[in-house]
Amino acid sequence: MARRNDDLAAVIAETGWSQPVVAAAVVRVAAESGVDELLNVKRSHIAMWVAGTRPRGRAADVLRETLSRRLGRPLTLASIGLAASASDTVTGSEWETDTLTTLVDLRRNSMDQNRRRLLTGAAVYSVGGLALPGDPWWEEAPQRARSRAVGPNREVGEREVRAVREMTDFFARRDQRHGGVDGRTALYQYIIDDVARYVSGVFSGEDSRRSLYSAAAEAVYVVGWMSFDASQHELARRYFTLALKLAAEADDAPLAGHILRAMAHQAIDLGHTRAALDLATASVERKRYDLATPRERSLIGIVRARALAVDGQKGHAIAAIHQAEADLSQATAGDGEPQRVWFFQEASLAHETARTLWVLGDLSGALRHFRASVRLRRTDSFSRTHAVTLGYMGTVQAGQGDIDEACRTWSRALDAMDGVQSGRAREAVVTMRTTLSPFRNRGIRSVSEVDERARVALRRVI
Repeated sequence: MARRNDDLAAVIAETGWSQPVVAAAVVRVAAESGVDELLNVKRSHIAMWVAGTRPRGRAADVLRETLSRRLGRPLTLASIGLAASASDTVTGSEWETDTLTTLVDLRRNSMDQNRRRLLTGAAVYSVGGLALPGDPWWEEAPQRARSRAVGPNREVGEREVRAVREMTDFFARRDQRHGGVDGRTALYQYIIDDVARYVSGVFSGEDSRRSLYSAAAEAVYVVGWMSFDASQHELARRYFTLALKLAAEADDAPLAGHILRAMAHQAIDLGHTRAALDLATASVERKRYDLATPRERSLIGIVRARALAVDGQKGHAIAAIHQAEADLSQATAGDGEPQRVWFFQEASLAHETARTLWVLGDLSGALRHFRASVRLRRTDSFSRTHAVTLGYMGTVQAGQGDIDEACRTWSRALDAMDGVQSGRAREAVVTMRTTLSPFRNRGIRSVSEVDERARVALRRVI
């Protein structure tokens, strides 16, 4: 007789859902994820699973994802009493799949139906996929890479590392100017055509291997960030996970912290508070913060401040802001900082500080820092970010009741969006129109002009 699954029963109780509601939610997630075999799940299935019957096929993963979304934090199969036994074959685990296999499979996956669904944005962001592996996985990652069998491949060295870094830097800078939609496919193609081949190459030594793995991780991270900016959120999460695995196998703690910071940023923007805080906390653990340069520490720290703010930890969030400011003040040219943090200057810190204060309800402080960000930024190199900052700034001004000033700011934001293709920029335009809707028929000229410009912009900003 099956033993009752008390862990699953406890998690369901935490959601506040009845078993019929859980069943209906599982069907919704299954439909969104293309798991047709679960479209007939009913209350009786949930009752059987709680009673101890093990779900078949992909049911356990879909159930985990359903409950993760409801609770706003990642759940593991173990946490709902469905961990695979020693005799089971664990399928679909991104952490257990060989990193090189995942990287090489990007080419094959680009042609299948699931990949097309991801690229069109139909795939649903997986909160459950944010659950991180335990300490043994991180400790063993470099050895897994060192012991990986290689075929008769070409020798890879500094020339290939330099080529990957140059290409990554080109697309990272392009993203800041034009947004993540533009050029993302080209970087993805470079990764599957060249980077995957380099990672599977023969290395002259451990330093050479680690350098190439770090460079590959940054390339995959950038295509993940561009996907995030393009609002392709599940695709971005998968790229971030792959980048994190490569960084772990490179034994590059600061890079792992950098990627975890991006994952936390994404989770915050999507409203997954607990997951965001877990990821932000992980970004400063295992020497990821300690071994980072001051500029990277500031970047990691300010996103953690925002995660603390959305979790309601005001005092800790303010302290984290002050620490980020102190870290950035220590950054100096030539301190050996990685190229990936080139964009993080005083304007970037002011932007993130403003967003943190906004969450904390300090609209005046948020507005002050948004203004500083706009004043300090080089707009020719950061068109996308400049437009998004102005969009946020206008929303804060509208929240303070100054709709005319908000319209002036939004007009500048729309100017900055010329040539930008970005999901986040588009969201800023949608917010403009939503905020302006109560004023639309009041005969306010500034409102009418900005609303019309925003309507037109939505046709060209992807």
